[in-house]
Amino acid sequence: MSIYTIFESLERYSMKLENYIRDIADFPKPGITFKDITPLFLNHEALVSCANQLAELSPKEIKIDKVVGIEARGFILGSMIAERLNAGFVPVRKKGKLPYETKSKNYGLEYGEDTLEIHIDAIKPGEHVLIHDDVLATGGTANAVCSLVEELGGIIVQCSFIIELGFLKGRERCQAPLVSLLKY
Repeated sequence: MSIYTIFESLERYSMKLENYIRDIADFPKPGITFKDITPLFLNHEALVSCANQLAELSPKEIKIDKVVGIEARGFILGSMIAERLNAGFVPVRKKGKLPYETKSKNYGLEYGEDTLEIHIDAIKPGEHVLIHDDVLATGGTANAVCSLVEELGGIIVQCSFIIELGFLKGRERCQAPLVSLLKY
């Protein structure tokens, strides 16, 4: 059964999460329409449904050892997915936010550049990793995190997203298998 078949069957019994996404014009800069997931977080049923759907879309044939959540909104559902998969949770943060020794990676956004860091002991060689973030845009953030995980010896099983902005072609640039619940 393909991941798309699973997604289609999930749609039949799951909440319509698109009802909990709002557009914010000209944020964070003019010309960008930001997909705000805050309303989804504010509704308990929508939040739980979203976490359940994302966990259900993870591969069943491989035990996920760690779920990596990307700062900041990736932390919220990433930790919920980790709990559902009986996995550990790893935060990837902006430069200077983690207290222990880190590996870092520069990456490009659709509206600038930044640096992400991960603790050097967060992932052990051979661990199976699911990476989660709220939105897939250009793929720069996801690729940077994939590189960090691989540098630590992790095996990336999947990247998951609540929203995929298809017009920015991030799926084409992503190094790993990926799933998203909503596509715009």
